[in-house]
Amino acid sequence: MKFIEFIPIYKERVWGGHRLHDSLNRTLPDNRKYGESWDIVDRSDDQSIVKDGPWKGLSLRNLLQEQSHFIMGPKWPKDKPFPILVKWLDCQERLSIQVHPPKQLQKELKGESKTENWYIAEALPESAVFAGIQKSITPEIFQRALEAENLETHLHHIPTTKGDSLFIPSGRLHAIAEGNLILEIQENSDTTYRVYDWGRLGLDGKFRELHIKESLLSIDFNDIKPSKIPASSENAILADCPEFRIQKICLHAPMELKAHQEPRILSIVDGFLKITDAENSVLLNKGTNILLPFCEHFILEASKNCTILIVDHFIQC
Repeated sequence: MKFIEFIPIYKERVWGGHRLHDSLNRTLPDNRKYGESWDIVDRSDDQSIVKDGPWKGLSLRNLLQEQSHFIMGPKWPKDKPFPILVKWLDCQERLSIQVHPPKQLQKELKGESKTENWYIAEALPESAVFAGIQKSITPEIFQRALEAENLETHLHHIPTTKGDSLFIPSGRLHAIAEGNLILEIQENSDTTYRVYDWGRLGLDGKFRELHIKESLLSIDFNDIKPSKIPASSENAILADCPEFRIQKICLHAPMELKAHQEPRILSIVDGFLKITDAENSVLLNKGTNILLPFCEHFILEASKNCTILIVDHFIQC
């Protein structure tokens, strides 16, 4: 097959659990609490490795250097990193209240902007996320809420159910509450400024670092009450921003993805998918994230119920 699947990189997190095994049928390295699986990543410290096929064992970085025109198209510079990071999040406990720097401040703050989208693959009955500010507040009010340890009361509380989606642009204050299994599709960035961490200790037994100064500079204090795209939206554009577009498709009939248009990322968020190229067909299960090269043609068919996300429009980044 000419689609590209990579070996997941698992990240232990203080808020993680074992849902990557239980819900996605992944084989985890051991019994520690894994909160993240980085499925597609091209960073100096983390490199996706091709799982199978003619490029088995190659890193994503080396693959793009050798096959950039085939995978990304003729206009893609072979030394330019892959612009998207795809990861699963197992939120056994709530994550910190945090923010990512906007593009106009990333150089000043020596970080990277990070616009992302959350797709809720599973949620417990009381699961929720926090995103945006309940009403316009000043940095001074914000700091007083931090000192009083009631910052979450100033955030928009959004209950989550399976199939919901929420867009998180850089500058939007946010946190994920416990019980969510999330597919996060984001810019290729790893800059997070923690504002508040619920007073818990990290994996090393120490309080995790907070970034109050950087956060106050990054937060959009006019970002009030963002809305989610509900699970009832069977076919929808979940995100359409300069960094990427994400389409949600509940697949009921065969779908053709033609060659020589653009590279795509395909994510199976529910059910099973049969994917066919010019040579053969393969059945893929929920939780799979694959890269579809620019030069390849594919037919997608649902095996039972199947919901997929297609990420495209990222080669202009």
